[in-house]
Amino acid sequence: MDDSTLQSLKAAWQVTPDNHALLLVILRACLEREEAAAGWALMAGRDLGAVTDPEDRIVVARICLGAGQADAALAYADAATANAQFVRAEALAALGREEEGRVAYQRAIAANPALQDMALEARLTGRVRTFAPRHEGGPRLTVISNDDTAALEVDRLIEPEAERISFAQVGGLDAVKEQIRRKVILPFQKPGLFQRFKKRAGGGILLYGPPGCGKTLIARATAGECNARFYNVVISDVLDMYIGESERKLHAIFEKARQTVPSVLFFDEIEALGGKRQYSREATSAKMVSQFLTEMDGFAQNNTGVLVLGATNVPWAVDPAFRRPGRFDRVQFVPPPDRAARARVLEILLEGRPLEGTIDTAYFAQHSAGFSGADLRNLVETAVEEAIESSISAGREMPVTEAHLRAALKQVKPTTLEWLSTARNHARYANEAGQYDEVLEFLAQHGKQ
Repeated sequence: MDDSTLQSLKAAWQVTPDNHALLLVILRACLEREEAAAGWALMAGRDLGAVTDPEDRIVVARICLGAGQADAALAYADAATANAQFVRAEALAALGREEEGRVAYQRAIAANPALQDMALEARLTGRVRTFAPRHEGGPRLTVISNDDTAALEVDRLIEPEAERISFAQVGGLDAVKEQIRRKVILPFQKPGLFQRFKKRAGGGILLYGPPGCGKTLIARATAGECNARFYNVVISDVLDMYIGESERKLHAIFEKARQTVPSVLFFDEIEALGGKRQYSREATSAKMVSQFLTEMDGFAQNNTGVLVLGATNVPWAVDPAFRRPGRFDRVQFVPPPDRAARARVLEILLEGRPLEGTIDTAYFAQHSAGFSGADLRNLVETAVEEAIESSISAGREMPVTEAHLRAALKQVKPTTLEWLSTARNHARYANEAGQYDEVLEFLAQHGKQ
């Protein structure tokens, strides 16, 4: 619901404040817009005892819960339906009454397994571990020694990211998000339902595409959507100069992820750890690939609840054994953003900056074909630099203008074209299994641009 429609409904309700049906329409809109506090402000102090429909009472309860009023939420989540018991469990968890919350949660799941929520389940069962936040700007510790990799060292090496993000903070890539939501996120969020169909949560997904198009951002957002711990494994955290230590560290990292499920392990530039073994001149590199494969689906490993995400700019350099079902059996192309996505990315990048009037992001999206997300950030940063120089010269704050962005557009060039040219050759002449069909489809749609 847009702002003008919502304001009109609020104005109509102010004239007839006893119209509970209209108030419920407004409260539902507040829930959709994630503005529970605004909904609570409207209903606070009013007697809604006349609202008797269980679904309507759930709406009121969710408004109370979203506004931090867990006690009030309990008063409305009093029906025996699955949805009401689920909201009741959330409210009891917020109040620290875990035992009662577990009872309500089990009733909800028994009536409707699709309501299973791993984050709420973890809160009610006390399985969540809290990590101290990483010091801002602090160095990442890399152990280079021939001693055993202890659990404490792994904690320091792959401390989870403190800030969670969701798909809402990723501009564009709607098709990629939908594929990941269907293939990855739902099995994590509803494991009980998927178990009935013998569909397990976890496994691996390989993201590939041009540099700077959001593969790392998509991986972080996937972890946020799953409510899972996100471990960003840096290559230097694994590779070691001593024989056998790299394999030992890799095993310790996977063990850490298995102990803190649900968890997401993200390996960027994965070809450095899983490159084709026939091209490796060193036996140690081949051993690393073998160890990686063993950790993903070895005989003695149980990776249920562990999602392994890999990202690469050169998928043709990754060892083909990784693509066997059960390993990286899901391969997802992350393309450069299209025009609508570029406009959305520019809106996100310009948000919170001093601007002169309204920036026509549609114009810059139209004239930035082939730009990656990183290129668009470079475009905005270049325009900002011009605005800062103007501010210094004028002795006062000069906002970013369209003129700054137009000047920056003449300087910044797309960096995806070379990758797309290379990928086109692989897609045309080395695509026996159809693994690069998405690249060919993208080039067919956007090649002329």
